[in-house]
Amino acid sequence: MLTSAQLEEFERTGFLKGDVVLSDEEVEKLRRELDDVIEGKTVNKPILNHNMLDGGMYDNMKMTVSERVIQIVNIWMASDAFLQHAANPRICEEIAQLCNTDEVRIWHDQIQYKPPVSGGPTGWHQDHPLWPIIQPANLVSAWVALDDAVIENGCMWMVPGSHKWGNQQKYLASDKDFMPYHKQPELLPEDAVVEAVPFEIKKGQVGYHHCLTWHGSPHNKSQLKRRAIAVHYMPGHTRYEPTANHPMHDYVRVKPGELLTGDHFPLVYTRSSSAETV
Repeated sequence: MLTSAQLEEFERTGFLKGDVVLSDEEVEKLRRELDDVIEGKTVNKPILNHNMLDGGMYDNMKMTVSERVIQIVNIWMASDAFLQHAANPRICEEIAQLCNTDEVRIWHDQIQYKPPVSGGPTGWHQDHPLWPIIQPANLVSAWVALDDAVIENGCMWMVPGSHKWGNQQKYLASDKDFMPYHKQPELLPEDAVVEAVPFEIKKGQVGYHHCLTWHGSPHNKSQLKRRAIAVHYMPGHTRYEPTANHPMHDYVRVKPGELLTGDHFPLVYTRSSSAETV
């Protein structure tokens, strides 16, 4: 359970380092499951399993054709171990605190694996603008490292306080050193300070970030792997409000304006039981 000081820090900065929530044995089990999914060995499949740099999402980034960021969306659909991870009671309870909600559902999960030497960048972005079928913008993600994520192997960087500046996605860019800047800074609040800080996370540790917090991660040119599982959680009041397409669109079974519920958005926490799982 998070302390009042931790909740205040998250409110101020838009991100927070939590505790180590996975043992070495649990991390190793998820690594093995991840290998099986990447290699297509599982009976069930995730929604996406690809090199996310092939899609042109970050065309403004300087990349080579050999660079990769292996992205898997909804690995929980292919792996019971990752499904149980998404329902981790400690993580889900802390997400409920951060979202100030009595119910927590999985919006979707996401693996981003930056291989040694060839691991490419993940450009500066906000999560919610890339999720154009849900409102309001108060989801929180739990990012758990399966390897130490450090500056050397391309850890995430965050811009403190940026979650309070609204949707700025189309104005985000990075300089030659991967530091972020806003293409039209006059649109930001007068007191906004665009200054990124590294978000280093130990193996098995959880880091939380708000869905509007500016974040990105540079190349992994080291000999180290950088594997992680991010579960994007939504509070119980999240509505289906489509304005554009999204990979989860085909799995929605409710009407626009209704609460986003259903088998593909499992309920993983209710405050009354604090142990409700899928």
